[in-house]
Amino acid sequence: MAASRSRRRRKVGRRADMSLLGGIRPPITVLAVLLLTLAGFTAVTLGSVREGRLPAAVLTSQQHFAEDGAIALRASLDESVTDLDRAAALFSTGKPVPPDAVLDKIGSVYQKWRGTAVVEISSGRLLAARGENLPLTAIDRTRLAGEGGLAPRMVKLANGETRLLTLSLLSWKDQPQQLLVASSSLRFPGISLGNFRAIAVVGSDGTVLSSDGIPEPEMVLTDLQRADVKRDTKQLRSFARTAAKRTSAHPLTTKEPGSGGFPGVSGSLTGSEWGGERAAAGYARLAGPEPGVGTSATSLELTVVAMVGVAQNPARTSDAVAGLVLAGALLLVGALIVALLVGTVQRPLITLFLESRRLTRGDLNRPVSVPRGSEAARIGTALERLRSQLLDGAAPPAPVPPGRRERRTGARTLLALCGILLLAWCVPLGLLVNRAGADVVVPQQLVNDQRERTDTLNDRIRRALNEGHADLLSVASLMGDDTTPQHMTAVLERTAREHLRYDSLYVLDATGKVLARAGAAAPQAAGGKGPRAEPIALHDGGKKPVVVATAQLPGANGSAVVGELRIDFLNSLLKRPGLGEIRVVDAQHRVIASNTGYRAFEQLGDDRLDALVEGSALKVGMSPRPGSVLYRSGGDHVIAAAAPFVGGGAAKPLDWTVVSWQSAKGLAIHEYSLQNRSVLAGLLGFAVGAACLGWLQIVVVAPLRELARRAEALADGDRRTVLYPRHHDEVGAVTRSLEIIRQQLQQLHQQRKQAGGRSSAPAGRN
Repeated sequence: MAASRSRRRRKVGRRADMSLLGGIRPPITVLAVLLLTLAGFTAVTLGSVREGRLPAAVLTSQQHFAEDGAIALRASLDESVTDLDRAAALFSTGKPVPPDAVLDKIGSVYQKWRGTAVVEISSGRLLAARGENLPLTAIDRTRLAGEGGLAPRMVKLANGETRLLTLSLLSWKDQPQQLLVASSSLRFPGISLGNFRAIAVVGSDGTVLSSDGIPEPEMVLTDLQRADVKRDTKQLRSFARTAAKRTSAHPLTTKEPGSGGFPGVSGSLTGSEWGGERAAAGYARLAGPEPGVGTSATSLELTVVAMVGVAQNPARTSDAVAGLVLAGALLLVGALIVALLVGTVQRPLITLFLESRRLTRGDLNRPVSVPRGSEAARIGTALERLRSQLLDGAAPPAPVPPGRRERRTGARTLLALCGILLLAWCVPLGLLVNRAGADVVVPQQLVNDQRERTDTLNDRIRRALNEGHADLLSVASLMGDDTTPQHMTAVLERTAREHLRYDSLYVLDATGKVLARAGAAAPQAAGGKGPRAEPIALHDGGKKPVVVATAQLPGANGSAVVGELRIDFLNSLLKRPGLGEIRVVDAQHRVIASNTGYRAFEQLGDDRLDALVEGSALKVGMSPRPGSVLYRSGGDHVIAAAAPFVGGGAAKPLDWTVVSWQSAKGLAIHEYSLQNRSVLAGLLGFAVGAACLGWLQIVVVAPLRELARRAEALADGDRRTVLYPRHHDEVGAVTRSLEIIRQQLQQLHQQRKQAGGRSSAPAGRN
């Protein structure tokens, strides 16, 4: 029997020790560890913010510039392949056309190729040619029928220049098969380089295939200029070799998981220093419009390298002493909080746990050690009263009125005090320390890059509209004399499948009647009227903008092919990382397209941007020029740029302007980096305090307050309410001990009643 009781005591003791794995100790321990870690993070992070002589924001901007060049080059090359294939397919569906007529029609619609030719495949005989002489001997006619036989290929001319040959087939029944060949140079369409910038197309082996921005040595006048040209050429070749090696990796291995932006491999490089400037470059490999999707252009394995000389700034480093002071202040606050929690909550609760377990074992001789303050004192006082009741075995005492109880500082007040102490460190750090003011140094190169990139994007949109109109011209010219609805519908459907830029394609006669149509949407701008006279116009009569392109059918008495371009197509062209918010506005400054959410035809809503648009549209010489500006408003610095439509083409009369702006706070600038890290440290401190103190409130303080109320009720004589522990921790252990005491008091009361009944029974019989 004694051995059984000993085993039960050991089992109860192990269960009590296991309960201590939870409860009040873990949150206080975790709070101490996290505050210590945060102090180390603060000291290291705020004391080591270093900005090199070339800010990281400038290098990132060069990377984005190269990405823009890669996107423009890939789109231009793929568009050339698609246009040539579609033209050949449209010629092949009709009656046989003489080779000279084929080249004349293609040349009248497209002016993008340096040379075109038609070759008979079986004999290799040149049937017709336009423009520069093509290196036709580089084409192996025996492999055209195989897989990839018609893929574009690069060839080098005798003068060292590189040409891209695009191939397509002309096939008619009972006619020898012919090869349509077009050559183009690897030049960037509409890239705005600004001053002192060079850009190059690099092959997979690191060879510079073409470059812009560096003049030929024979074009300069002085020996010093020739030396500069040679130095820049050498630096560009060095960048090209390094970029070719880096872009040979898989994109997923060069980007952080989940990072968006450019789908291909891109980065930045720094070069040699000369005259207070250091060469900086960005590189980007040609990538498809979506990650993992290859195109004809991406198969060429080309890389774009953009180089510019950037004025160096003195290297700056944050004050390490300030970081140590902040970390020391956090250690002091953390030590005070932990000491307060341990002294006023943890130790009293453990004392209650030991005292309550002593009472349940029957050790009633010593008074209960009553802790000071908070709910622990109320529970200790109740335990002492219960000890007296267990010793006396008397009836339950009269309840103590609530107003007669001594008011004590609760555990919730202590937690609130700890939270205030931690906020006293977090709030000033997040809102007052290291704030970037009006003296923030924004590199001028960032302002220039914003302007040049906006101008490049503007040219890309204008060219996309011109290409859409050129497609319709090609469709109109290739429809020929066959204007039957069946033939026109077939041609329109083929065009709609090959070019996703159109919402609707249709043929409109002079009276406004739709003769044939294709596309997913019904015509929006037909309206019962004849074709528009403008090649490209904006229809603003509906709820959303509709860009209408019109191409007259030759010899069809006023009929025309009309295409309505999707606004989503224009919006997709505006997805450029590092440019901030982008808007395309018309002459009245109404928003037509955007890279973020917007309402159609809304105004820009900023007088500064309106003034910038007006200023860029002013005539400088004979044409508008792009402009950029750095707005300073208190601690907020905004880089903005505007670029109006310039150049020829059908889209020029639209008089649109591309506007972009972004806050300098999101750029990797020294002052903003230091401010962001300070805010991060403050937020981390707030998160640590909220998590750990909230943990204490839920797991310990709330059950402890409920236990204090139950213990006082039990000491006042409530013998019926059963006490259930919420958690298997110190509070739960005290609750179980009080439940055992309640049962013991009930047994004593029953024994007293039974003893009183037996003593009164003989007197009743007498």
